[in-house]
Amino acid sequence: MAKHHSDRTTLDLFADEKRPGRPKTNPHPRDLQLKINKRNQLKRDKDKGLHRVELKLDAESLDDLNQLADARGISRSELIQELVREYVSTQRSSQLK
Repeated sequence: MAKHHSDRTTLDLFADEKRPGRPKTNPHPRDLQLKINKRNQLKRDKDKGLHRVELKLDAESLDDLNQLADARGISRSELIQELVREYVSTQRSSQLK
């Protein structure tokens, strides 16, 4: 059987052939890159005074939040922060009365 350069169905014929791919732009392996990126993200958040909070929602509430955030043109995280601030301020003002 002759090997043709456009034939890619016989993979065993091309197992040792180097093909061009995405250029390597980072010297670290992918799993280390992810760890470094996460560490940098946590550092940026800490510098901004942000704290991580985990929240579990049902699918319907999540869809509602996403739609509302899209309508306002902000991220879901920003929307949740806004809603919490509004709720806390109304609770404070009602307790003061």
